[in-house]
Amino acid sequence: MSHPEHEPAVLLLRLAAPLQSWGAASENNRRETRPEPTKSGVVGLLAAAAGRRRGEQITDLAGLRLAVRADQPGSLLRDYHTLSEPGGAPLLSAQVNAKGLQKRTSPAKPTHITYRYYLQDAVFVAALQGPRPLIEALAHAVRNPAFPLALGRRSCVPSGPLLLGTITGSSAADLEQVLQDVQWQAAEYVRTRHGAATVDLAATIEDPAGDHTAADVPLTFAFRHSGTPARATRTVRHTWLSVPTGLPDPDPSTGSKPTSRKPAGHDPFALLGW
Repeated sequence: MSHPEHEPAVLLLRLAAPLQSWGAASENNRRETRPEPTKSGVVGLLAAAAGRRRGEQITDLAGLRLAVRADQPGSLLRDYHTLSEPGGAPLLSAQVNAKGLQKRTSPAKPTHITYRYYLQDAVFVAALQGPRPLIEALAHAVRNPAFPLALGRRSCVPSGPLLLGTITGSSAADLEQVLQDVQWQAAEYVRTRHGAATVDLAATIEDPAGDHTAADVPLTFAFRHSGTPARATRTVRHTWLSVPTGLPDPDPSTGSKPTSRKPAGHDPFALLGW
């Protein structure tokens, strides 16, 4: 009989928010987002939940195997920013003087333009596989986070509880099957329009035999020093999963879909008396 400490376990998270942003290599004045959560972003979320500060080791978290399912891909938003000093003073540059203070731009640059990219109204399911004690500790941390949690950037606050649950024992050994068994987590207005018992969803699964590479494994969250890499690579594969929706199949005698009911919650037209 295997010891519980050696049993595999899976942590299931629902990542949903009005805005998410999962940056990879972009920096400076153009901050892009990947179309799905990155491993560095998910590990950073777990490290914040567990109360780990910058510079603390994250080897155990980065060693978790990650699979992500796109339940609601969302749409891309570009946010345009301008940055300027009060009174029109030249902006600070990346150069420093002998005292370690930032120099002003030369020639003077009064305004800086930046772009931030976000995913709007996206929903993902993330599954992380690892040792049972660590998975159970992380599930407790996500329910009781030490620091506020965000989906990629500090401004991207989750719209609901993150923890879907944990899977332990032999059922947790097949990460792809675990992800396939989780019911569709898209918003209700999306699910009720589908009207079928299953839906095909795109997924990315960490797999040593995969044929794609992702450079998003965090080595540390401490501020980088010159010449020190911030991320390592991992091998992944992309696939499609047939996932249960929780809805009945269309009536075979009529060929019609089930009647969609009006989603509960916010109704903007109610403000107009419609």
